[in-house]
Amino acid sequence: MADNQVVTKPAGRALLTAVESAQLRKDIPLLKSGDTVRLQVKVVEGNKERLQPFEGVVIRLRGASVNRNFTVRRITNGVGVERTFLVNSPRIDKIEVLRHARVRRKQLYYLRGLTGKAARLKELRPLSAKQLAAKEAAKADAANK
Repeated sequence: MADNQVVTKPAGRALLTAVESAQLRKDIPLLKSGDTVRLQVKVVEGNKERLQPFEGVVIRLRGASVNRNFTVRRITNGVGVERTFLVNSPRIDKIEVLRHARVRRKQLYYLRGLTGKAARLKELRPLSAKQLAAKEAAKADAANK
């Protein structure tokens, strides 16, 4: 080089991070254990491709970055079916979070042994405008005392 310009290359971990960040999807909602989700999964049949819905409860989240995956469980004809999906997979067209549930664990393996009403999770509902206003007023009153 004529002007002795030093070219620095990202080394090791920085290079991996740069490559992985290009693979991450931006349209993924925040997922937590206990959420009921509906996925649109791309299924290839011969030379045709179609979308197949898969709806169930997220029972496991693991991994990080590009390797992050989650397991969804649903009951079909009385048989429990679990599928594991990579969060950033191009095979997943869309993820919709239908419900949030209050759970105290990260891995909900205990749902495998439960059936019927016992397998239900306590739903978390978003607060209405009135409830939010009342909560803020209560906070303000507590701060003033």
